[in-house]
Amino acid sequence: MRPDTPAENVDHPAEAARLERTAARYPEDAEALLLQAAAHLELAGDRPAATTLYDRLLSSAATLETPHLVRALKASNLWEYGHEAEARAIIDGVRTAAPRDPAPWVIVAESLESHDELEAAQETFTEGATLLLTDVPEPPYSTHPLLFGRHRVRRMLGVSHDEWDTLADTLHSSHASPVSLDELHDPKRVWSLGSDNPAELEAEISRLRAELGAYREALSRPFPVAVLHWPEGELAELVGAYESLAVEYPSHEEHLATIEASLRELAASGTPNLGIVTGTVPSYEAFAASEGASPGDVELLPQYATTLAARGRAVVWPPQRGASCWCGSGRAYGECHGS
Repeated sequence: MRPDTPAENVDHPAEAARLERTAARYPEDAEALLLQAAAHLELAGDRPAATTLYDRLLSSAATLETPHLVRALKASNLWEYGHEAEARAIIDGVRTAAPRDPAPWVIVAESLESHDELEAAQETFTEGATLLLTDVPEPPYSTHPLLFGRHRVRRMLGVSHDEWDTLADTLHSSHASPVSLDELHDPKRVWSLGSDNPAELEAEISRLRAELGAYREALSRPFPVAVLHWPEGELAELVGAYESLAVEYPSHEEHLATIEASLRELAASGTPNLGIVTGTVPSYEAFAASEGASPGDVELLPQYATTLAARGRAVVWPPQRGASCWCGSGRAYGECHGS
């Protein structure tokens, strides 16, 4: 998630430089760190420098985990400082590639929306929703911005509600917001801001507070609640080196079953934004050393998982429709742990 702190309260260029230095120290996390650095440069108004970082990632010899997201962010940034033709070309490329991640769809659709391309924005939101949510019984947390953005644009266009708009209303209501999504996205709100009627202004202030509260809640959860996954070889090495962890991991099969069961239990309890992080023994040992703790300490495992998630290493659970299972079997999730 992009930082949103105003430039007058944060030295965004300095923060970007710090993140670039950190990326050089931790190349395995360079993609997530450089994306944050580019966001700080955008907030500082140095959009050409942000584009340089996006180009650096796209031209890197390393395989990117989210190449479509990088392209979408680059397009959004380019359009903001006058490179409309190049931005449109990149946006068309992202739409044609049909990524299975909702984030690129949201970025390019909001970019179109911000430049008053409302019809194109609606089409883009709808393409993403059709791809990711058709025949999906429960929309994953990561797809909620896709539905909310689509709802917002359609309200601005004045079109009638459809099933996905109704679903967006339901999802918004589940967050116990005092203001309905229809009211938040009411195009007439802009007129309320210029009204001389105190009652209208007070009502708009209440709506803005509700919207800000929901936004702050989203910012407070910038990364998923993540469960730690060990590939079979890594788990064997881990337990072989630290026998005290054998109680926690009696077998690899049981480990995988426990992950799926834990995530389903969290989902059933209403916990949103769930994910999985994959550990490696060298990374875990380095983390333990940084914490001054023993790798054999079971209580260190959830801290390690949270740290990996905060560094952008989490993948969303459940996987999108048709995607491979998180366990690495190569089979579709629905035919593996999702069955």
